[in-house]
Amino acid sequence: MWAFEGNKLLLAGVFTTYNALLLSSCPHAVSPCLCILSAARKTCAPAEFACLNGQCVPGRWRCDGEPECPDGSDESEETCSKQTCPPEKFDCGGSANKCVSLSWRCDGQKDCENGADEEDCASDAKACPSGEFMCANRKCLATVHLCDGDDDCGDGSDELKCSAPLTCGPNHLRCNSSECVPLMWSCDGDPDCSDSSDEGPERCGGDGVFIRRANCTTGEFRCANGECIRLSWKCDGDPDCKDKSDEQDCPLLTCRPDEFQCGDGFCIHGTKQCNKVHDCPDHSDESGCVNATKCEGPLKFLCKNGECIESSKVCDSIKDCKDRSDEPKKECGLNECMINNGGCSHICMDRPIGFECQCPAGYQLLDKKTCGDIDECENPDACSQICINYKGDFKCECYDGYEMDPVTKTCKAEGKSPYLLFTTRHEVRRIDLVKKDHSQVVSTQKNAVALDLDVANNRVFWCDRFHRKIYSAFIHEASDPSQQVLLVDSPLQTPVGLALDWLQHNLYWTDSGDKSISVASVDGTKRHVLISIDLSEPRALALDPHHGFMYWSDWGTRAKIEKAGMNGVDRQVLVANNIEWPNGITLDVANKRLYWVDSKLHLIASVDLNGAHRRTHISSAQTLGHPYALAVFEDRIFWTDRDKAAVFMANRLTGRDIHALAENLNDPHDIVVFHQLRQPQGPDSCNLGGMTNGGCEYLCLKAPQITEHSPKYTCACPDGQDLGPDMRSCVPATPSPDIGYSLDESEDFPQPSGGVSQADAVPNLTTAPSGSPETLTPLDMLKSVSSQESKAMGSHSTATSLVVSTTPPGDSSVSQHCEEILSAYLFMSLLFSGGEHFLLGENLTVAVLGVVIPIVPIVATVVFGLVCAGFYLVWRNWRQNSTKSMNFDNPVYRKTTGEGEEDEIHIGRTDGMGHHTHHHPFPQGVSMGVVGAGGGTCPQFIALPLGGSMPDPGTHWYTEQPMLTTAK
Repeated sequence: MWAFEGNKLLLAGVFTTYNALLLSSCPHAVSPCLCILSAARKTCAPAEFACLNGQCVPGRWRCDGEPECPDGSDESEETCSKQTCPPEKFDCGGSANKCVSLSWRCDGQKDCENGADEEDCASDAKACPSGEFMCANRKCLATVHLCDGDDDCGDGSDELKCSAPLTCGPNHLRCNSSECVPLMWSCDGDPDCSDSSDEGPERCGGDGVFIRRANCTTGEFRCANGECIRLSWKCDGDPDCKDKSDEQDCPLLTCRPDEFQCGDGFCIHGTKQCNKVHDCPDHSDESGCVNATKCEGPLKFLCKNGECIESSKVCDSIKDCKDRSDEPKKECGLNECMINNGGCSHICMDRPIGFECQCPAGYQLLDKKTCGDIDECENPDACSQICINYKGDFKCECYDGYEMDPVTKTCKAEGKSPYLLFTTRHEVRRIDLVKKDHSQVVSTQKNAVALDLDVANNRVFWCDRFHRKIYSAFIHEASDPSQQVLLVDSPLQTPVGLALDWLQHNLYWTDSGDKSISVASVDGTKRHVLISIDLSEPRALALDPHHGFMYWSDWGTRAKIEKAGMNGVDRQVLVANNIEWPNGITLDVANKRLYWVDSKLHLIASVDLNGAHRRTHISSAQTLGHPYALAVFEDRIFWTDRDKAAVFMANRLTGRDIHALAENLNDPHDIVVFHQLRQPQGPDSCNLGGMTNGGCEYLCLKAPQITEHSPKYTCACPDGQDLGPDMRSCVPATPSPDIGYSLDESEDFPQPSGGVSQADAVPNLTTAPSGSPETLTPLDMLKSVSSQESKAMGSHSTATSLVVSTTPPGDSSVSQHCEEILSAYLFMSLLFSGGEHFLLGENLTVAVLGVVIPIVPIVATVVFGLVCAGFYLVWRNWRQNSTKSMNFDNPVYRKTTGEGEEDEIHIGRTDGMGHHTHHHPFPQGVSMGVVGAGGGTCPQFIALPLGGSMPDPGTHWYTEQPMLTTAK
C-alpha cells in the first residue's frame, strides 16, 4: 500500500512538472490541453504567419529579428532565406538575410547584424565637399572657420599651420581676443568680441561706449553682462548669469554640524539625507546613497531571527542560524513540488527548505503561486514608439516613415539623413549627424537667437534680437545677404521664440519685450497679436498644426508652460510645479510628448500633450550647465548649452550615451532638426474645397481640434479691427466714443459766494440736437445755473443739477420743467455715487460730472456720511412708494407711473434712435415721455453715470454726438 501511494505521488509529481514545462513552452495557453490543441490549428488569416506549432502571428513580424513564435519558426533560416529585399532596401546578406533601409547605408551606425551596411564606406568618408576643410578627427569644416582663433574642429587642427597672425578683412575689426567682427558692429553698445574690446575706450574713446542693458525690474538682479535674472537666484550657490556674476561677493554658506549641506549651499537636517525623498533643490541629498543589502534570491536564506546566510548552508546538518531555523528536521529533504506542483500555476522550484513558485518569461507572480501576464508597455522605455502587449510578451513597432533597426531595436527614420541647424549669435550653423561635419548656413548676424524651418520648401527662418527683425531665406542661398528676405521689422521689441505653421503657412513668435505672442502670414504682410495678457517672460514656442495647438514657456515670476489654440483660444497651463527657468521647449510629434529644458534646475523633462505623465530624462548640474534650447528626433535629444558653449546629444529614453556634437561655440542658442518627418504633411485647413484663405479677408488661423465638431479654422483681423457680422471680413473696431464739447468762452464761470459751495456751481449739461454741425471744444461744457433757475427748482435750489436732454432749443417751458425733475434724480445719484471729479475718460459713454467735496476732518466726514445714508434711505423709501412699475434693460431705463405724477422720471430713447440694432425690451410706439402738469410731454432723457471712472467696454447705442449747450 505504501509503495502504491509512493508511486502515485511520484507520477503526480512527474505529471505536474510536465504540465509546467508544457505551459512554459506555450505561454499563451491557459491549460496544457489548450496548448496541445493549439498545435493542431493550422489556419491563419492571409495577413498572418503560421508558426510550426499552429500559432498565428502578424505577417509583418516575420523575419524582423525577434522570434514571436514560441518555436522560433518565424525567424528560422529556412523561413527567412526565402526573403527578397525590395529595391528601396539594402540586403544585409549572410545567413541572417535581413533587409534595412537603403538610407541607412554608411550612416555611421551598424544596422545589419553582420555590419554589411557600413562596409566599404571608408572612401566616402575620406572626402569632404568642395570648399570645406577636413579636420584631423575627420570632421568637415567650412573654410571660413580656419585660423579664426576658435577651435572649431574640437582637436585644434583648424588652427594649426596658420603661418601669420590672423588678419581681418578691410571691413572687419580684429578683437584683442583674435576674432574678426564687422567694423560696423564696433561702438554700437553691444559687445561682439568675447573680451568686449569692440566697445572699449581705446576704440570708442572716453570710458568706452555705454553697454545697452535690459531694464531689470525690482524683483530681478542685473548681471555684470546686462542680463536679468530673478533676485532670489543671487548667491544661491548655482551660477545663473552667463558671466557668473550672481555668485560673486556672496557670504560663505555654512551649515550646522547636524545638518547636510546641499550642492547649492542649502542646509537640511542630517536625517533627511538618503531618505529616498529629494529635500535639496539640486537633489544632492539622495546622490551616492547605497541601499541596505537585502536577503533575497536563491543564493540567500533568511533565518527566522533575521540573520542572513548562504542557501548552500541550509539543511547541511550544521547549525548556521543561531535559532537553528536552517535545520528543520521535518522539512529538510521534502520536495513540496511533487504534490500538485506545490500549488504553483506554472513552475515550482524546490528549495532545501520549502519551495518557490516561478513564472516563465513575460509573466509575473500575482500572489505567491499564481502567474499573470506582465504589461511591459506600462514601462515608457519599453519601446521606441509603439508598444503592443500580449500574453507573456510584448512587441515594438514603428510609425509610418520609421523602421525598426534590427540591431538596436529602435525606430529609425526612412529617407534622407537628418541634420541639425543651430544659432550662435553671429551665424546659423549646420551639423551633419552622419559625417559630423559643420558648415555655415547664415553668416554675419548681430544676435540671431530664434530659429525654425520650412522643410518642404527648404527655407530657414530666424530672428535677430539686436535688430528686432525676422528674416527668411532658402537654406542653400542663406549665406548670400542679398537673398535674405526681411519679413517682420516693426514694432518688435525682444523677439525670442519662433515657430512655423507649415500647413497653414503662418509664422508665430514670442516677444518678451512687449510680453506678447503674435502671428503673421508667412510673407510677413499680415500680422495679429494673439495673446498679450498674463505673460511675464515668454520664451520658446512650439506648434502642432495637425491638432491646432501651440505651446510656449514663460520663465517669469511664476514659471510655467502653457498651451492654447493656434487662434489664441482655450488657453491652459500644462506645467506649473517644480519648474524654475523653462528656456527651450519642443514637441515629439510622433510620440505626442512635450520636452523642455530647465536652466535653473539643470534638467530635461517631458509631459504628454495634456500635461500628465511627467518624466525627468536627465537631471545633473554637471551635465546640464545652462541648457537653452532642445530638439527631439527618433530616440535622441539634442540641446545647446550656453555655459558649456556646445551642442550635445543623448538617448531620450535612458538619458545616457551623452556626447558633444560641437564645442567651443560662440554662445549657442536655438536648435532644430531638419527632416521631412519632423513636419509631417497634412491638409491645409484654410484652403479646402476651393475656398482660398478660408474666405477670410485677412488671416486664417488653425483652430484647436478639441472635439470632432470643432471648427477647422477661424479668421483674424489686423490689430485695431474686428471681425464683421459674417466673421470673415474685417471692420474698424468700435471705438470708445470721444464726446465733443463746445465752450462759450464769452461767459465767465460765476464764483461761489456766501454759503454756496463750489460744488453748487455746476452747469446744465445738454445734448445738442441730432445732426448739429457745431463743433464743440472741451471747455463749452461748464455753465452755472442762474439764480432764477435755482429758485424754480424749489426744494432743490441748492442741489447740483446735471441734465442731459434731447429737447430742441427754444422749447424752454418744457425743458425747464423736465430739468427740474431730472435734476432731483441726478442729485441723489451724484450724492451717493462718491464721484469727486468731472472726468472725460477715453472710454466713457458720456461725460461724467463729479462733485468736489472739500477736505474736512475725518470725524466730520463720518458724521456727514451717516446723515447722507439716512437721508438716502428715506428718499429711496419715498421713491419706491411713488413708483408703480420699473422695466430695466441696461443701458436704457424706462420707468412708468400713473398720469399726473409730476415727480416721476422717464428715461428712454429718442425717436431718432429707432434704427439702431441694439435690442430694446419695449414695443415700438410706446410713449416714453413724462406728462407734466401743464399737459406738455417731456422729451426723452439720457441717464449719465456719475462719479465713476471705469471705461464702458460695450457698444454704445446712441447715434448722435452729444453736445453741451447752455440753458437759456
